[in-house]
Amino acid sequence: MRTRLHLLPFLLAAGMLPVAHAYAQAKQDTYPSRPVRMIVPFAPGGASDTVGRIIQPAMQDLLKQQVVVDNRGGAAGNIGVEVAVRANPDGYNFLLGNIGTMAINPNYYTKFPFRPLKDLVPVTQVVDVPGCLVVNPTVPAKNVKELVAYLKSNPGKLNYGAPAPSSANTLETIQFLQATGTDVVQINYKGGAGPAMIGLLANEVQMMMVTFSSAVNFAKQGRVRMLAVISPARNPAYPEIPTMREQGLDMVVGSWQGLFVPVGTPKPVVNRLFTVGVEMMKDPQVVKRLGESGITIVTSKSPADFVAFVKEETARFERVIKNANIQTE
Repeated sequence: MRTRLHLLPFLLAAGMLPVAHAYAQAKQDTYPSRPVRMIVPFAPGGASDTVGRIIQPAMQDLLKQQVVVDNRGGAAGNIGVEVAVRANPDGYNFLLGNIGTMAINPNYYTKFPFRPLKDLVPVTQVVDVPGCLVVNPTVPAKNVKELVAYLKSNPGKLNYGAPAPSSANTLETIQFLQATGTDVVQINYKGGAGPAMIGLLANEVQMMMVTFSSAVNFAKQGRVRMLAVISPARNPAYPEIPTMREQGLDMVVGSWQGLFVPVGTPKPVVNRLFTVGVEMMKDPQVVKRLGESGITIVTSKSPADFVAFVKEETARFERVIKNANIQTE
């Protein structure tokens, strides 16, 4: 009898295993059963916020739950990344990460305690946002050649907006200044491209590299002047603007964005988010609105494919930062 009583807890536990498995499976089958949070690691007004707001309705329709956009700007996107890393890995929190937070920051902020590929699970890429070179209308240049000539005639007299020291836009500007031998003062802004663009509109800064979607409407309104797009080909949303390559500078950098979840998120939930992430990018309204903003839709073949892509991008920007002799923090 003592032996049987001694074994009873183990027998009961073994009997509960199928029940526990069935319960967990039922929870995954009903996912999501409450609102889902989309963490955007930048302030409103920038490219990440634009993409997040555009995909939100389609994602809600597919998940059949509310998707809440949670802007957590600051520290070049690192604050938002930390929020995502520390979030409950249950599928109800995901990050809209981008090239800066996922591939550049790990190389620039060498002492940052989190690493995207260690602490987050890449789900799928969703877009690629081309960059552009814009100036305040007070700058007389009408193209890149004229801008270079003007900068050389006025060394150190103009300012350029830097959304963050480690942002793709800032790295592009540093590469541009090095390639052209020009001198422009860097002015840092917090919270992504939105605040920096406001600085350009107010003539606090006179030029900047910025995501195309953040500048195209202001350019069409004449409030800024777009001199070049930083992409392989001209953008259909503003086809009269030539590329950097057309104007003699081999610069092609896009600001990709994608979905990430905290490590520990159940694989079935990751797979569901992958399916939803790919399907929502086919929504007619998403296609229309992103196209009007000059944003290219790009989705991954699988979560593993996106993992490989992020690894390649991280290695690429490690080389870019090293070759440009950029001092890291």
